[in-house]
Amino acid sequence: MIRVLQPWLAPWLAAAFVLIALLKWRVRWRFAASTMVRALDARAYRASIVRRLPFAVLAIAMLLLGAALLQPVIPYSQTEVESRGLDIVVLLDLSSSMQEQMGGAKGPAAAATITRRVRTRLEATRAAIRTFIRSRRDDRIGLVVFSDNPYVVSPLTFDHEYLLRYVDMIDDQILQNEGQTAIGDGLALSNYMLSRQAKAGSRGHQVIVLFTDGEYNRGRDPVEVLAESRDAGIRVHVVGVDLAEEVREKPAVQQLMTTVERNGGRHFNAESERDLLAASRAIDAMEKSRLVSSVYVQDVPVYEWFAVPALVCFVAAMGLRAIPYFVDQT
Repeated sequence: MIRVLQPWLAPWLAAAFVLIALLKWRVRWRFAASTMVRALDARAYRASIVRRLPFAVLAIAMLLLGAALLQPVIPYSQTEVESRGLDIVVLLDLSSSMQEQMGGAKGPAAAATITRRVRTRLEATRAAIRTFIRSRRDDRIGLVVFSDNPYVVSPLTFDHEYLLRYVDMIDDQILQNEGQTAIGDGLALSNYMLSRQAKAGSRGHQVIVLFTDGEYNRGRDPVEVLAESRDAGIRVHVVGVDLAEEVREKPAVQQLMTTVERNGGRHFNAESERDLLAASRAIDAMEKSRLVSSVYVQDVPVYEWFAVPALVCFVAAMGLRAIPYFVDQT
């Protein structure tokens, strides 16, 4: 719908147009465009209405020009949808038990599987982490590892190729002098990194994904740290990597998983590589990026729709006035 930016000009333009029309009507013009004696001798003679065509065209030009002076515009709105990702910290357990074979094969059973090369828990977990990172195109992702102590491998970054190279570099030699499981300290460092790199509006859109194969036996109590995560609006998901039945039944492990669920997170028990991949995809499906829409409204000028036809009408009126048939004689 067209609207005008200068509506106050409309009464003045209308008054000017009426004034010109009245002057034109009051001034009588005589035409001498025919030499026909019979027509000139007639008692009643009225010029053809066609001879008023230049004035009609000129009037149309003035109307169009007046419309252009009102500055007509068309309101134009545009919606822009922007995808804003999450801030995610992948927290990886590098305790000594992560070097055991995936599936818990030990002793003679482990020897029987040497020929078919069963991967370790760490190798299987790295594959699941790679799959998870590749699926999070719009997210900033960081990487923290821990054993006796936690360490930042990569801060939050959009450069996922850079991050994947660091994931590939993680092996059993990185923390070879350590071997325990400080889950609470790892969560605390992840909380700290998320708070330090937080952006405006990021609260409630921060996530920690913990991959571990045991219970904590060093450092802070992870249940206490989970309370800090909850207060900071950080969701925590836990993937138990090949947790043995006796480990899952321990009160400390059950309390950790219960607290994760109560604080809005999920926990998964992955007993195989397929379970690990399924858990990473499940977390990917739960943690969706934010879609933010912004509506922009602007006025598009369309005065040329009226100005150009007005110019054409002015030229046409001048051209018609050059034809003797339309020339007025006072």
